[in-house]
Amino acid sequence: MKLSTQILLAFALVLILSILDTSSNYILSLKVKENSEFLSKSQEIIRNSGRLHKAIIEMQSSFRGFLLAKDTNFLTGYNEGMKTVPALMNEQRNLVTQNSFQRLLLDSIEFIHKDWMNYANTLILTSQSASEEYWQIFNSKLRKLYGKKLNDRIAEKFQEFDRSEYKIREGHSANLLSSIQTTHRFSFIFFALTIVIGIATTIYIVFLISTRIKSLVSLAENISKGNFSKVIDTRRDELTRLTTSLNTMSESLNKNITELEKRNEELDKFAYVVSHDLKAPIRGIHNVVKWIEEDLKDDVSPRLREYLNIIPERTKRMEDLINGLLAYARLREKTIPQITDVNNLVHNLIQTLVPREIKVKVSILPLFRTEQLKLDQVFSNLISNAVKYTPPENGNIIIKCETLDDFYRFSVKDNGIGIDPEYHDKIFELFQTLREKDDVESTGIGLSIIKRIIEDQHGTIFVMSELGKGAEFIFTWPKEKTIES
Repeated sequence: MKLSTQILLAFALVLILSILDTSSNYILSLKVKENSEFLSKSQEIIRNSGRLHKAIIEMQSSFRGFLLAKDTNFLTGYNEGMKTVPALMNEQRNLVTQNSFQRLLLDSIEFIHKDWMNYANTLILTSQSASEEYWQIFNSKLRKLYGKKLNDRIAEKFQEFDRSEYKIREGHSANLLSSIQTTHRFSFIFFALTIVIGIATTIYIVFLISTRIKSLVSLAENISKGNFSKVIDTRRDELTRLTTSLNTMSESLNKNITELEKRNEELDKFAYVVSHDLKAPIRGIHNVVKWIEEDLKDDVSPRLREYLNIIPERTKRMEDLINGLLAYARLREKTIPQITDVNNLVHNLIQTLVPREIKVKVSILPLFRTEQLKLDQVFSNLISNAVKYTPPENGNIIIKCETLDDFYRFSVKDNGIGIDPEYHDKIFELFQTLREKDDVESTGIGLSIIKRIIEDQHGTIFVMSELGKGAEFIFTWPKEKTIES
């Protein structure tokens, strides 16, 4: 499965959880809203029930005051109640349209209230005269507390109505609390699942990608170190192509390096064979010259003696060139890094290469792990070069070192004949020399050898010089050389 598909699936899973969370919260919020609206409506029902009951009680109080005082002024509250009670009754009936039990209770209250009003209206109309009807009502109903019984029945119905409403209200309050708790619980569960799954998928994908990339980096590092291994990749994702490319490159490099090593080995053999074959004629020429000198002895003319002396010089130069080429060819050979005391190395070379007439000043040189044989070869060539081009009289050579971030910067300075700036680059080319071609002391290979050694160490070398003002060769060398397995 591709990495992009896995990331999309993880994102889709988290998105589904978020949608479920949002949906459940929305559904539960509707229930919360429904219960909240019912409780608000219930509060209005209770409040309206209280107003209706109060209006009926005020009518009853006004009626009792009228009966006691025989004063129609007491009927003001009664008359107002005749207007407000029907309106409140209709309003209450509209509020409880969905509750049949409460509608029955309201019908009962209305029926009893109408019965009481018929009773009250009859007494009010007949109370102005001591008619037989009045006394009949007075004796049959008033003395028997007929009105009080009706009022008590109305009060009981209102109490029953309120109890019913409070009971329903308690149920909806419990539902509201349960909905809120359920909403919180579902929110917490989905939130926790989203966090856990999000973190888990993130860790998994990061681990998967980092592991794959780590294996590819390890493969690239192995390739850079010459270990042309491969990575087995059974997945089919975006990194598979990169893995395949690296494996192909590793295989191709391994094949090319093997072929190159084979060719180099053949070239080394060829160089050794050619050098041996070239040296044989040179030795033969040298022997022939000796035989001529022995045969002619005193019969050799001065001019012929001069020619005979030139031949060994030329053969010696040819032999030096062959040896120089062999040394240049051997630069591919690796040496084992070791702890190197550069102070001791340079002082040993000075004792061997520098005449006593030339003064040498050496600053403090470092101690570090490196390919000692290669560094020895560089200093040997540079010190020999300084000695060659520095007159013994008042000759001075200065060797010093400067520490950089990742390199040491060494310099070998002399006060010899100097080098024209136009030859500063040419002197590092093969067979380039500042002396005459017939000078046996110079082959033009030494500086080429040390330049190649230094560049193999990822360092640099250059010269600062002018004619007649000496020369200073400056090169950089890496601080630490690890042993490669």
